[in-house]
Amino acid sequence: MIKAIIFDLNGVFIQSPYLSDRFQEKFGISAEKFLPVLKEIMAKARKPNADNSFNYWKPYLKKWGVELTEKQFFDFWFKAEKKAPEMIELAEKLKDRGVKIFILSNNFIERADYYKKTFPFIEEFFDKVYYSWQTGFVKPDPEAYKKLLADNNLKPKECIYFDDSKENIEVAKKLGIKSFLFEGIDNIKRLLKENELI
Repeated sequence: MIKAIIFDLNGVFIQSPYLSDRFQEKFGISAEKFLPVLKEIMAKARKPNADNSFNYWKPYLKKWGVELTEKQFFDFWFKAEKKAPEMIELAEKLKDRGVKIFILSNNFIERADYYKKTFPFIEEFFDKVYYSWQTGFVKPDPEAYKKLLADNNLKPKECIYFDDSKENIEVAKKLGIKSFLFEGIDNIKRLLKENELI
């Protein structure tokens, strides 16, 4: 019997254009230059006790000739992110049905703080939110999933997991969690109906 649904956050409940595309369009920094830097910085910023993530970006912004203050940089990044109303409605429906719902997200503190102020539904509808900057486990590390299961006394077979990353899905599957690639609201509703959750 399914007792809980675990969701990724970005790309599922919060949608946004790729930051690399926006940097190319606004500042002329190619994705080839930008993406390796993003990957390198996120590997540090998503962990507990990380420095303010803007400090990781400053040398690169200077190198690229991009003049942004910390506030301007985070505003440029975060304010392009929008909630997905149909997904929020679905979360509310699941909550009303007594299904436990969780967020498992690779995220850093500045972004999580912005979400807390801007997207109150995250704390309102979910039983618990697991951010990597708090847990220390960055997906696809199996420990990220194991911690959520252990904290909530759940067995892998009692959970369904949705993420927009194939790599994350594969790791969760290996742990015995029924896992699906997020491909939009219609597909997710179909899968939940098949499992008699809505």
